[in-house]
Amino acid sequence: MWEALEQTPWVKTLGSTGWMYAVVAVTHYLMMFWFIGSVAVVDLRVMGLAARKRGVGELAQTLFPWAWTGFTLAMVSGFLMFATDAGDWAPSRGFHIKLTMILLSVVFAVIVQRGATRWGQTPEIPTSAKLIALISLLLWIATILSASEIPSLEGLG
Repeated sequence: MWEALEQTPWVKTLGSTGWMYAVVAVTHYLMMFWFIGSVAVVDLRVMGLAARKRGVGELAQTLFPWAWTGFTLAMVSGFLMFATDAGDWAPSRGFHIKLTMILLSVVFAVIVQRGATRWGQTPEIPTSAKLIALISLLLWIATILSASEIPSLEGLG
């Protein structure tokens, strides 16, 4: 199945045209950092470590639409990169770990996004909210580190 995806004409063209693949790769990394950076700023604000003059809810409402736009573009570009070598990536245990890490990180980003307005209306941000934001931030850091090591550990990419 995955080899069939690799053999579709548009995927073969993408994979064999250096500048096209480079544009997709740069888009993928830029959008992931755009997304993770936006989420990280909100996480740090919830923890009281950044943007202290901004309300938590206000900051989340400002950044999360941009964050999810970046996430969507990162997922599309990530799929395009995956498609060019899907037969090798699909069975990779490291790749599955990366996808699991992304899923866990997204779940915590959604929890922070949903809680930010409520937490911002309290006199003091609850310790549980700060812990959730810390876990979110640490998951994204672990996701970035694991994703950057997978190609070398698996001999892929």
